[in-house]
Amino acid sequence: MANADMFHIRTEEAPVMPAPVSTTGVIGWMRQNLFSSIPNTILTIIGILIAYSIIEPFIKFAFVDAIWTGTDRKACLPAEAGGYVGACWAYVEAYFPQFIYGRYPVEEIYRVNIVYAMFVVLLVPLAMPSAPFKAINAVLFLFVFPIVAYFLLTGLVFGDTVILPIVETPVWGGLLVTLVIAVTGIVASLPLGILLALGRRSKMPIVKLVSVIFIEFWRGVPLITVLFMSSVMLPLFLPEGVVFDKLLRVLIGVTLFSAAYMAEVVRGGLQAIPKGQYEGAMALGLRFWQMMGLIILPQALKLVIPGIVNTFIGLFKDTTLVLIVGMYDLLGQIQSSFSDPTWSTPTQSHSGYLFAAMVFWCFCFGMSRYSIFMEKKLHTGHKR
Repeated sequence: MANADMFHIRTEEAPVMPAPVSTTGVIGWMRQNLFSSIPNTILTIIGILIAYSIIEPFIKFAFVDAIWTGTDRKACLPAEAGGYVGACWAYVEAYFPQFIYGRYPVEEIYRVNIVYAMFVVLLVPLAMPSAPFKAINAVLFLFVFPIVAYFLLTGLVFGDTVILPIVETPVWGGLLVTLVIAVTGIVASLPLGILLALGRRSKMPIVKLVSVIFIEFWRGVPLITVLFMSSVMLPLFLPEGVVFDKLLRVLIGVTLFSAAYMAEVVRGGLQAIPKGQYEGAMALGLRFWQMMGLIILPQALKLVIPGIVNTFIGLFKDTTLVLIVGMYDLLGQIQSSFSDPTWSTPTQSHSGYLFAAMVFWCFCFGMSRYSIFMEKKLHTGHKR
């Protein structure tokens, strides 16, 4: 029979011991994701070497050896800096107003700044799920802001009284044109894409046929062709004396083009909804638009948030194509500055394109992160 002294019966709970350092924190994450096996370790080392070979010269060019101040090209010439020079940020600073406003009259730039400020003030609370007065904010952003921005940017005249001087759209440029095209295309293409997706799934043959033809036509035509048609060919088919502003034609073309792709993204979400949701909504006696607005579309749009934001990002980057029809967006304004001999240096184009890349990356990365935030907030059981 075993001796009772050989056994120990604990009378109180054992103290909680911390997890091993090798399984928690940064070290634990690295061991689990980067060095979990020999192949992963080899791939991690190769990836680090590749990243270093790219990041190190980028940091050296963009920051370490960059020229930050100067009045002309002499500051950014290799001979004046003792050999190698990096990015010429002095040139970017000198042209910064043109990159942001284009050739908008200097004395009227305050109007553009007011539009920028209104856009941010209305968009930020609209993007915050917990912000109060959501309905009022949405009405102001979607209906009031476009009207106010239109008159601020183009001008306002009552009879012979000039309240705001007229500024023609051909002198617009830079980030102003980029944001006008991108925001208009994004805001207008989403509801139009939803209607086209519903039309393509409709049981009415005429509606379905028109929707299919519209979607397949615009998806089968490159955006460059759309811009050429809207800018060059469309005026040839208009009655004599009828003239559409070039910016308006581009906005319509970009919106219709983006709406076709948006329709297919939304249609994918509609097809992912189980049939029981449709049957349950009909069993409640809901009409078609009630069923779509209250039951189906909220679920479908939630499922395809990544696809919707991906379309928005693609549209934002595609705004650079308007240069081919003579409109100077941010990238076009940067390219036009290369002809100025005052800042002609070996690094001028590199600096300009780097600035454009940083601006586009900031906007696209912001949309991407917001998409991830909304996915996590609205997954409600769909997370995998």
